[in-house]
Amino acid sequence: MGTLAIDIGGTKFSMALFHDGRMSRRESHATDREGGRAWMMERIVSIGKSWRESDGFERCGIGFGGPVDFPSQKVTLSTHVADWQGFPLASTIEKELGVPAIIDNDANVGALGEAIHGAGKGCDPLFYMTLSTGIGGGLIAGGQVYRGADSYAGELGHMTIRPGGPLCLCGSHGCLERMCGGIWMETDHGKSAKELMTDPAFVSQYVVDLAMGLKSAIMLLNPARIVIGGGIAKAGELLFGPLRAELQSQITHWSRARIDVVPAALGDDSVLWGALALAQSAAQRKSEAN
Repeated sequence: MGTLAIDIGGTKFSMALFHDGRMSRRESHATDREGGRAWMMERIVSIGKSWRESDGFERCGIGFGGPVDFPSQKVTLSTHVADWQGFPLASTIEKELGVPAIIDNDANVGALGEAIHGAGKGCDPLFYMTLSTGIGGGLIAGGQVYRGADSYAGELGHMTIRPGGPLCLCGSHGCLERMCGGIWMETDHGKSAKELMTDPAFVSQYVVDLAMGLKSAIMLLNPARIVIGGGIAKAGELLFGPLRAELQSQITHWSRARIDVVPAALGDDSVLWGALALAQSAAQRKSEAN
């Protein structure tokens, strides 16, 4: 069966088509923030209709870059692109493309992708962090996404790590996303994230705040592994070496919690592979219920 996978982020959206567990098509496009939701939906639907006509697919999985109310299958909001608040994304895709669709927060979906197909295989519980325009987290426990009581578990990016720090897009101050998210790095430091990640002096300071956020995940969850995806994670050992060292120095001295932090094996496609798994799981549950 064919599956359409969609990854909606703050600076770009990506789409892929899977047949028989293999990615057969893929496209990625920069986001027009001024165009907001309407601009992005028009393009997603256009590509989806074209692919359905030429290749065919029977279901759709979506990872969205912002909080999602999973039971209602609606976007809660996006702090990066306008007009998404309360939008019924899954039902809109179903109506436009004529196939069942399911949506979750992109970090949850990325966690699922890495757990099943990537660097998190055999690691349970697994904590996944997306380190890109924004910062999010997803937890896989017992082979399932842990969403919490109200669908909002894993929002690591909006934990306060610097009380009284700079204002975040969420309205709070000193959030992990505000201190370490890609959207702020050029504003704060005058260079792109890619450039900054090649500067050892910058990285040594950057990982202090990043480790503060991850320390919370380690102390609270004790994951078997932490997988970090997103554009900033592409810096590889220039980032991961100093980050592991900083975590070693920050973790409480008596804790024996493992510090196993690795880059995503699926690169830019963690969420797309996770969207495949999300759609497959939904189809299986529906089949079992029938």
